[in-house]
Amino acid sequence: MNAFKYYRKKCGLSQHEVALSLGLDQTTISTWEKGKKMPRATRMPSIATLFHCSIDDLYKNY
Repeated sequence: MNAFKYYRKKCGLSQHEVALSLGLDQTTISTWEKGKKMPRATRMPSIATLFHCSIDDLYKNY
């Protein structure tokens, strides 16, 4: 499981809720969780804030 899915579930959020919070489409979140793409570096701070983790944590595998 990659960090995006791990932290999303840990925070009790759905892909839809994450997408709404970040102003993105749900398929984008799914693509990140499947490891097909990574978010742009400019989005990482807001993702880390949403998930209450560090940016470094988002690059780990769980």
